[in-house]
Amino acid sequence: MLRLDPGEGRVHTSRDFRAWEGGGEYNVARGLRRCFGLDTSVVTAFADNAIGRLIEDFILQGGVDASLIKWVDYDGVGRQVRNGLNFTERGYGIRGAVGTPDRGNTATSQLRPGDIDWNEIFGRLGTRWLHTGGIFAALSETTPEFVIDAVQAAQRHGVVVSYDLNYRPSLWQSIGGHTRAQEVNREIAKYVDVMIGNEEDFTACLGFDVAGVDENISNIEIDSFKSMIETAVKAFPNFKVTATTLRSVKTASINDWGAIVWHQDQFYQSRQYSDLEIMDRVGGGDSFASGLIYGFLTSGDAQQAVEYGAAHGALAMTTPGDTSMASLAEVTKVMSGGGARVQR
Repeated sequence: MLRLDPGEGRVHTSRDFRAWEGGGEYNVARGLRRCFGLDTSVVTAFADNAIGRLIEDFILQGGVDASLIKWVDYDGVGRQVRNGLNFTERGYGIRGAVGTPDRGNTATSQLRPGDIDWNEIFGRLGTRWLHTGGIFAALSETTPEFVIDAVQAAQRHGVVVSYDLNYRPSLWQSIGGHTRAQEVNREIAKYVDVMIGNEEDFTACLGFDVAGVDENISNIEIDSFKSMIETAVKAFPNFKVTATTLRSVKTASINDWGAIVWHQDQFYQSRQYSDLEIMDRVGGGDSFASGLIYGFLTSGDAQQAVEYGAAHGALAMTTPGDTSMASLAEVTKVMSGGGARVQR
């Protein structure tokens, strides 16, 4: 989507907005390309107009391959197809971040099985990893079928599948609500190797309860989450990795931050980033996912992977916009406990 950001202000009082690109899967692909140096591509669809081409230009600036984008003829008004917008406030102090998506009838929400040649992507092109998630799956009646088609094809070709549950109640409310969210996500989960989500995601999307979580999902007992994960991997033995960020929200500007990964019957926890100062929290979880993927692709070591993910997510939240502006050198410095002294 195109993100319109009022900066330090509010959407409903702003007269100026800064434009960024953003999206759950794209943010991960861009982080893997720009921070970690891997070749990535994005599979999506845009209405072929100036807004679509602006988003494409952002994607190209991010170094992500855009050749797999499906371009759809624009009808001049948006009655049939359009491009998605997302108005997002960063929040500050006691005022939390707020997102107002405007993405009905978008080109990407109209994707359906058969629109993309997955055998070409996973076969001839040699893709190693597919990342998708629950926001895309919630966009329409057809996107769950599209995701299932993709993850089944990936499984046939031996491609690793990661999936970020990313539960958003507002996206499901008009297409079956919570019941439909669980139905769709539990079906997709059968084909997932690396399942990512926070405590609310696992509870809402997969039906696993986490004991000791308060009503605002602001704090979590790690032992309770570990117990829930052990239940989840018994229900879905195809999970090779599960991962979650651990965020305790003190204010919109101060969070405790960390992450935990389950892999081969063991849990691995990142270093704790206490009282992390946040400029823009949107995309922090996606940046965690890209660091996690990089760690597993390059080392196969779960402790390294969770540390890459947590450090990259922490850094991503210190800059504006959905996507990471961090470098690999900065990530490894933070992982090793490096401070914030000025560098000259």
